[in-house]
Amino acid sequence: MWTVSRQISTPADAVWHLLVDLGAWPQWGPTVAGAELDGGGFELGATGRVWTPVGVPLPFTITELDQGRSWAWRVAGVPATHHGVEPTAGGCRAWMSAPVWAPAYLPVLAVALRRIEAMAVDSGADG
Repeated sequence: MWTVSRQISTPADAVWHLLVDLGAWPQWGPTVAGAELDGGGFELGATGRVWTPVGVPLPFTITELDQGRSWAWRVAGVPATHHGVEPTAGGCRAWMSAPVWAPAYLPVLAVALRRIEAMAVDSGADG
């Protein structure tokens, strides 16, 4: 796995909420135009669809979940990104990882983390 991270001056739970709120994904995810779950909540084994910017829906499954800390998924049957947050003094460290075969995706993840930081700070969740 390749990982990028960012220190954010908001509580970890505020950042976690953005990571698991499918309605927020298009706001922070450069490669996400929309997403929906098939039913139920954001839980291990949950399935749904994620839309690419060109309008193509792809099926996904939540394959790993440590509630409040991290999650990973498979998109169209392929292992995709991991997402996580860890509390730190003065806020949290948010991180995202790409599969070992996808290092070119790291700049996209770095943009997503910057957007998440801006959204969390704009929400007034800091300090």
